Amino acid sequence: MTKSALQIARACYRPKMPAALKGPVRAVKGEKTQSVADQDEIKAKFPGTYGMPIITFEKSDEPVSSPPIKVGVILSGGQAPGGHNVIAGLFDGLKAVNKDSSLFGFKMGPGGLLKHEAENLTEEFIQNYRNTGGFDIIGSDRTKLETKEQHDTGLEYLKQKGISALVIIGGDDSNTNACLLAEYYRTTEHRVQVIGCPKTIDGDLKNEQIETSFGFDTACKVYSELIGNIQRDCNSARKYWHFIKLMGRSASHIALECALQTHPNLCIISEEAEAQNESLDDIVDRIATVIAKRAADTMNFGTVLIPEGLIEFIPATRRLLDELNDMLANDEDKLKFKLMTLKERQVFALGKLTDESREVYTSLPENIALQLMLDRDSHGNVPVSSIETEKMLVELVGRRLAEWTKAGKYTGNFSPQTHFFGYEGRCADPSNYDADYCYSLGYTAACLIHAGETGYMASIRNTLAPAEEWIAGGIPITMMMNMEKRASEMKPVIQKALVRLDGVPFKTFAASRDSWAYATDYVYPGPIQYFGPPEVCDAPTITLQLEQQK
Repeated sequence: MTKSALQIARACYRPKMPAALKGPVRAVKGEKTQSVADQDEIKAKFPGTYGMPIITFEKSDEPVSSPPIKVGVILSGGQAPGGHNVIAGLFDGLKAVNKDSSLFGFKMGPGGLLKHEAENLTEEFIQNYRNTGGFDIIGSDRTKLETKEQHDTGLEYLKQKGISALVIIGGDDSNTNACLLAEYYRTTEHRVQVIGCPKTIDGDLKNEQIETSFGFDTACKVYSELIGNIQRDCNSARKYWHFIKLMGRSASHIALECALQTHPNLCIISEEAEAQNESLDDIVDRIATVIAKRAADTMNFGTVLIPEGLIEFIPATRRLLDELNDMLANDEDKLKFKLMTLKERQVFALGKLTDESREVYTSLPENIALQLMLDRDSHGNVPVSSIETEKMLVELVGRRLAEWTKAGKYTGNFSPQTHFFGYEGRCADPSNYDADYCYSLGYTAACLIHAGETGYMASIRNTLAPAEEWIAGGIPITMMMNMEKRASEMKPVIQKALVRLDGVPFKTFAASRDSWAYATDYVYPGPIQYFGPPEVCDAPTITLQLEQQK
């Protein structure tokens, strides 16, 4: 395997970790917990794993001993920087208690469990992936582990291989599946433990015990470097408006963090658009107004940050999407829809929409209207990430500025450029923060297994402090759950964390955005730094610093 100079140097990096995990540990249990909402329904669906206490690990004077065990690990869902270090930390944590314990990696995600495809991960093999980005160590996919048939298929292989614990590294859906597995496997003869780890660059898997999901720090730094580069070019050429769509379908955490890091002229926050009951026209006016005012000062350039899921948060377009999704909940309609061309789907859908939604649909640019007719995702919903929201806004803003030009309200020159930053950040080499955080999460998962626990998510807290002072433990997955409608059916899922409009990060952004709109106060973060002073190399996201400030 050919390696770059940076890869060789990063392979030597030793992740920092909590002092409590260095040596024997003991599990300290707190009070019993309950789900974040819908307590009766969640308890009924998870009678065996509901209400468990939060666990904190502390140093122990008693040595921990255990016979050798076999553990499986699955990477689930989209990639996020640091996943390899979770596996490395898990491996080291298992070996620290018994050097003869084994770790098996299931190939290509949850699908590997169903296909009975796993490989024994050795020290030599794992060494090639420490502190690297991506999920290529064993691969990943988006297979859902929801049915009893799937659970039994996986259990058959786990019994065959003698695997007694399973670690699922994924986002909210993947950890919901981990909770379902934990509940089911605890009732079987081969009582397999199931532990989750919080992964998603979108940053929407967090709460008081899970300070952040891994990968968010690195991805935001990568995107912010790219935004800064564009802003430097923008401020040099002084003739382009850059519309930049960023990952984040269900929440605007990435857009908000990147705005705090780079100071763009405009950043749309989906949660605010929803709270203000804004229409698409309102957002177009908001953007066009800033462009016109900057043009009046001879500044025909700027940057606009747009969260990936914006269209789902605008109330009118949200109702349109809901109607389209509900229409396809009917099996007969779903089959007809699948056999049609995009144009035929349009005619079919228009005949079923309400007057209000039909008006919204016909107001959209033709290319966007057609994109709403694409095949549905695994949840039966419109694939929002495939909708080119940045191009939609460029076209609609261009129309508005043309109207204002005729009315004498705009005298500038609108030359737009569009970008979508997604894959660029998902597999970057993890920042020092993510490298340390992920390694500690994996090591903590091993401690939860040795403590005999199941249905927990590994948790590392107090991460603004030096790593020695981080707090390691576990949080019951049921504690994060509520009931939500998925594909026209109410299901238990982990509640997504949205941008809080009353939170310090958003308030900090809101207090400065008017100045950023007109003053060209760009910040250029530059690339991630791995070697150098801690304030440059180890700093967490601005969001986390603001959330945790005392």
